Amino acid sequence: MVITILLRVRAFRTEYGSLSGAASARRLLMPARETEAIILRTFPLGEADRLVSFFGRSSGRVRGVAAGARRLKNRYGSTLEVLSHVQIWYVEKETRDLVRIEQAELLESFHKAQSDYGLSTGLAVISEISELILPEHEVSEPMFRLILLAAREVERTADWHLPLSYFAFWTVRLGGWLPRFDRCVACGTPFDSKPAFYDAHQSGLFCEKCRRAGMKPLDAEARGLAERFAGERLDRMTFEKCIETGAGELREAGLSWIEHHLERRLRTRELLETT
Repeated sequence: MVITILLRVRAFRTEYGSLSGAASARRLLMPARETEAIILRTFPLGEADRLVSFFGRSSGRVRGVAAGARRLKNRYGSTLEVLSHVQIWYVEKETRDLVRIEQAELLESFHKAQSDYGLSTGLAVISEISELILPEHEVSEPMFRLILLAAREVERTADWHLPLSYFAFWTVRLGGWLPRFDRCVACGTPFDSKPAFYDAHQSGLFCEKCRRAGMKPLDAEARGLAERFAGERLDRMTFEKCIETGAGELREAGLSWIEHHLERRLRTRELLETT
């Protein structure tokens, strides 16, 4: 009788152990996931691998390892260039923070902009901002479309000035950080055709009476361009010479507000001054 009971217990343990092992294997070896994505940044990892940060349309921002991507002959080719538009397959394990990238297929390349130093600085600013403001695994269809639209226009027009101004404005707007453009945040006085002023260390626009030392101007032309940005698609706008100054002021204000809310300086912003 005792022998029979012992044999049954051993059989139960063996069966339970095999089931538990199979369940554990299923948890660890998940099937590959697929998403349309934009490559944000890449970093060398080890001798042959590359750490890749990508923004998936259905996955949000994710970091993963592309094994062997730094070898001369690798299966990724040019798909991991900054802001490349790709279809990506990856495996995610519960026990690891980084996913394993299995395959990447190029959907859209911005080779002209990526290979030109001046244009690549504009792409680098878009990349850095996106990497810093997008939370991990949080899906954002508006930001996905904005990044892709800005990159396409840098490539199409061979100029980053208007696309980057548009991108900075809409990033601030989507983040909920855009101040009122019609009146002073301190006293409520309407700006009308008079210039407004902003500070890199605080939100809002100020009138001439409420402005403080060190504040920069945002003229009526720049505020009018912001209204155009709010109502027109970037790919339907033309960069006339007359809006160049306003676009520059609006871009600088947008980048300053982004830095204010990130509480850090954008490293790539300094590169714009050299192009």
